[in-house]
Amino acid sequence: MNGSRIAAVGHYQPAKVLTNEDLAGMVDTSDEWIRSRVGIDTRHIAGPDEPVDELAAHAAAKALAAAGLTPADIDLVLVATSTAIDRSPNMAARVAARLGIPGPAAMDVNVVCAGFTHALATADHTVRAGAATRALVIGADKMSEVTDWTDRTTCVLVGDGAGAAVVEACGPGEEAGIGPVLWGSVPEMGHAVRIEGTPPRFAQEGQSVYRWATTQLPTIARRACEKAGIAPADLAAVVLHQANLRIIEPLAQKIGAVNAVVARDVTESGNTSAASIPLALSKLVERGSVSDGDPVLLFGFGGNLSYAGQVVRCP
Repeated sequence: MNGSRIAAVGHYQPAKVLTNEDLAGMVDTSDEWIRSRVGIDTRHIAGPDEPVDELAAHAAAKALAAAGLTPADIDLVLVATSTAIDRSPNMAARVAARLGIPGPAAMDVNVVCAGFTHALATADHTVRAGAATRALVIGADKMSEVTDWTDRTTCVLVGDGAGAAVVEACGPGEEAGIGPVLWGSVPEMGHAVRIEGTPPRFAQEGQSVYRWATTQLPTIARRACEKAGIAPADLAAVVLHQANLRIIEPLAQKIGAVNAVVARDVTESGNTSAASIPLALSKLVERGSVSDGDPVLLFGFGGNLSYAGQVVRCP
């Protein structure tokens, strides 16, 4: 098969903005403490009447519009999320119903913060195999709903939002726009990032995640570039999971992407889990920070100590 490409992207964030000063009035923290440790200034928080599938549908509608397509053009919907409270119907089916997509395959992908890059690879493989023509790949999470807002170690990190991409088959002779995925996990360290309990609550072992991300992931990310046949120095942009600025900046530097724009959306959006990569990529496209055809490394990591990365061509 000729491979697939990202035809368009879109993103959505709730209107409510929670600042560091707001958080300082809720828990024992400060703007200086938050900025110095995680690099976050603000985050968007969804209201009780804004479920995950609504966030996802808004982002997907924008991606469809940018691609010049209608819901009837889509035959696969993949939603990466770890904050689906209800087990069924899944988020993908809910999004398809909201958008009026007729009869798609609809599946959720739960790999937490690496969910979008896993879902993107799955869409690429499905289109390559001829089992789908066009796919909506969405990362959407409402982290505020699984957060203990009295725990200053976690509540300062999170935000809500969604990002989406339209994936379609490449034309005859067209170069593949989504490179080979490199993915894996450290399942015995699954306890390092958790969303569990009743009600479910987000918790993590911050130092363990930081050490793993800054020491183990640079080599893996460079291997993702090798699989795509591109040198890190030739990347136009690097979009890492937006977990923490203290992780993003050293990781980008160690990858060797010396000429790349590094997405730093975490400063204004916080950690939006599966939404963070498509959200940050969509903003780079919207702002003109990257151009059509530019090579961009997408690299998700986090929950389950899972990771997935691939080089894509910018829509």
